Formats: sequence, structure tokens, C-alpha cells
Amino acid sequence: MAAVSPSNRQLKGPLIAGMAGGAVAGLLWVAARRYGRDRADQILDWDRITMIATRTSTDPGGLASAARASAEGEYTQLLQEISEPLAAYTGTGLRVESCEVRAVDRPEWIRANVANFRELLRPLEQLYEETATSSRMDLPGVTAVARLVLSSEVGVLLGYLARRVLGQYDISLLGAESPDPGKLYFVEPNIRGVESRLGLPHDEFRKWLTLHEATHVHEFEGYPWVREYMHRTLQEYLNSMVELVREGQGLGALVGRAIDNLWIGGTLLEAVMTPHQRELVGRVQALMCLLEGYSNHVMNAIGREMLPHFQEIEQRVEQRAKSRSAAEQLFLRLTGLQMKMDQYRLGEAFVNQVCEARGIDFMNRVWTGEQNLPTEDEIRDPARWVARMEQIAA
Repeated sequence: MAAVSPSNRQLKGPLIAGMAGGAVAGLLWVAARRYGRDRADQILDWDRITMIATRTSTDPGGLASAARASAEGEYTQLLQEISEPLAAYTGTGLRVESCEVRAVDRPEWIRANVANFRELLRPLEQLYEETATSSRMDLPGVTAVARLVLSSEVGVLLGYLARRVLGQYDISLLGAESPDPGKLYFVEPNIRGVESRLGLPHDEFRKWLTLHEATHVHEFEGYPWVREYMHRTLQEYLNSMVELVREGQGLGALVGRAIDNLWIGGTLLEAVMTPHQRELVGRVQALMCLLEGYSNHVMNAIGREMLPHFQEIEQRVEQRAKSRSAAEQLFLRLTGLQMKMDQYRLGEAFVNQVCEARGIDFMNRVWTGEQNLPTEDEIRDPARWVARMEQIAA
């Protein structure tokens, strides 16, 4: 028996490698037959993304027409009630009660966001289509598997978000520039579920939520340059990726850059970016921190005055955010969503500290123009932004 063990250990590696190779070959063959040629000009399979996201969202059922109309009327009334105090606090003078309101279910939210992502990635899709038709290397199975895996990952991510998101201010920010105002989405099944599970007062909880989303209306519609700045920065980043491919900087250059960047420190995501791309991503992250942090601050500042059960709502919703299973926490880390949540907390801390030190009127200087936007470093050290604003004023 002792003599058998070494041979077993020696065979173990090649045996597993052979099984894995056969499985991959079979998967490539099946994928090539099912998903190869007919979609060879797409990076992502949007139909599959929508299907997987809808299944993953475990939708409890669509909204009946009467329930939808009732909810939309309720949110419109709430906008009328918060419009004046919101305009006074943010300093925009914008009236939000005319904003289009939609109560949606999970599949509707998914379809709206798939459309946004598709528009965002259009430059990369166009480049991929060009290279797919001109390239002499035809590996339909490999590209099909990559498309299948990536599409599945995006679908699962959207499905998870569809179960969690409560509201969203949706604008044509990620795609082509448009003068059309945005729409306020309220994911009614999720709102009902949270309200029921946490035992929250119906009217106050919805007003609390509406305050947050309506603040985004002030940020983008009260200051149109914010939308243009976000659009321009995202497009510049996507265009930089396209140019790298067209200049022939393929896998070798990517690996070399990653090794150099990891050697001097940084994350894996940052490691594959050029210095210019890291700068662009930093701008977007700083702006997202500001947008979400400012909305949370306004929601809390006005909510304390308007909602008798504000403290109770805040505590229970915060507890909901903390009570995630180990599997869910792992999912958040792997997908990068945890990093985003951390950034939003940084944004709220930034706005709160500035307001405590200088007041909301000083904080609102940030909306004067892009030169007043905080950098990532200033988000982490609000005193630096305050000093820069005072220097500009002087």
C-alpha cells in the first residue's frame, strides 16, 4: 500500500489537468455552437444580461396598474411637500414637484439600467465590432465563453442591485448628451418590503427616501454643468481605452504596466490603468462621493425637521445595511460594491464636516463650477478643500 501512494500523487496533477482541459474544450465547443458566430461583434450579450438579472432579482411580481398609479400620485405629493424646504437648503431655487415620477418593479428597473449601460459602452462595442470583422484570428469559442462569463457576471450584479435599490434619479448621463430632464424611479416592491420588515411609518419613510432622490434633481438640474462634466469625463475615459487598443497596446503592455504599478503600490484595478486613466477615474469617484454624500446630508438635515420619527427611520435603515450575511459581504467585496459604499460614507463625512465648520452656504460653493469640486484627497481631508475655497475667495 505504501508503494501505491507515490504513483497516486504523481498521477493526480495530470489527471486533474486533463479533466479540466476536456471540460474547457467541451465548454468552448458548446459555446461556439450556441453563442459564437451570431454574436461575434458584441462584447456583452444584453439579452442574456437582462434575463439573468431578472431571474437573479427574484421579482415578487409586477405592479398592478392601480397600485402603480396610487404610488406615483403619492410620490408626486411628497415632492410638492418637500420642494420649498429643499430649494431653500440647497440654494438652487429649483422646484422639483414637476419632475417625472415612475413607480417601477424590479424587471423595469433592470431594463432601464441595461439601456444606460449599453449606451455607456457603445464606443467599446463599436471598436470590438471593427476589430472582430478585420481580425484574422478567429476564435469564436474563446470569445463566446468570455462573452458568456462577462454577461453572466453583469447580469448577477444587476439582479442583486435590483433587490436592494429603493430609488434612483435616472438621467441620460452615461450616454449621449441630452437636454431632457431626468426621471425619479421608485422601486415599489423593495420599498414595501423594507417598510414592512423594519416596521417603518409609511408616509415618513417615503418622504425620507424622496428627500434623498430629489436632492439629486437639484444637483443635476439646478447645476447643468455637473451632468456635462460627468458625461465628458466618462467619455474621455472610454475613449482612452479605445485609443490604447488602436495603438496596439495589447496584453503584453497591460501586464507590464500592472507589474510596474503594483510594485509601487496600489490596487489591482488601478494597476491596469494608465496614469491618465487613474486620474479620470479619480475625478469620477470624487464626484460620486460628493453627490451621494451631499444627498445623504440634505436628507438628514431636512428630515430631522420634517419627520417626527426621523431618528427611528435612520437607525433601522442603518441596521439593515449592516446586517448582511457572510456570503453577501463576500459578494460586495468581489464585485467592488463595498468599495463604492465606503466611498459614499466618505462623501457624507466630507459634507458633514464642511457644514459643521463653515455652514451649508459655504458647502454650496462646490456647485459654482468644476474648479470647486473636491479631489479624492480633499474628500478624505475636508480641511484642505475648505482652505482652497477660502484662498479662491480671497
